[in-house]
Amino acid sequence: MAPNPTKDTRLACECGAVEFRVSGSPILGAACHCGDCTAAAAQFEALGGAQSLRDSEGGTPCILFRKDQVTCLKGHDHLRDHRLDPQSLTRRVVATCCESPMFLDYEKGHWFSVYRARLGPDAPQLQMRIQTGKMSRPAGPLPSYTGYPPRFVLKLMAARLAMMMGR
Repeated sequence: MAPNPTKDTRLACECGAVEFRVSGSPILGAACHCGDCTAAAAQFEALGGAQSLRDSEGGTPCILFRKDQVTCLKGHDHLRDHRLDPQSLTRRVVATCCESPMFLDYEKGHWFSVYRARLGPDAPQLQMRIQTGKMSRPAGPLPSYTGYPPRFVLKLMAARLAMMMGR
């Protein structure tokens, strides 16, 4: 069940020391199966304090929100960037207080990919699996795509346009 778009959604780390508010509806929900998301999830799981990021199919479930709709309410000093490569434009942000992965930020993009687990039991549902090329066989009810399907790209473009128009 998706949160009410007129109501703020909160996301927090496991211990509650870090909290964000998200205003507005998500762009979409997707589980990513790319090599980078898989590698980062394995590294986060090795930290010991965080729960598994991967779902039963091996993907990393994320809910995408516009950056202008996300505000850190508390715990900013607990946030640490994690990059698979020091030169990478993708940073994955972890709450150091309890080692909870919080979100992925492609710095040139206009969205945050919030790890679905951070949104609690009422987190929006996923619509698709992306980057599934290394899966032996896509399973489950979600549509699976080896790359980025047109629907994914169009939703990101529509969100960018809405931001530019101040909506």
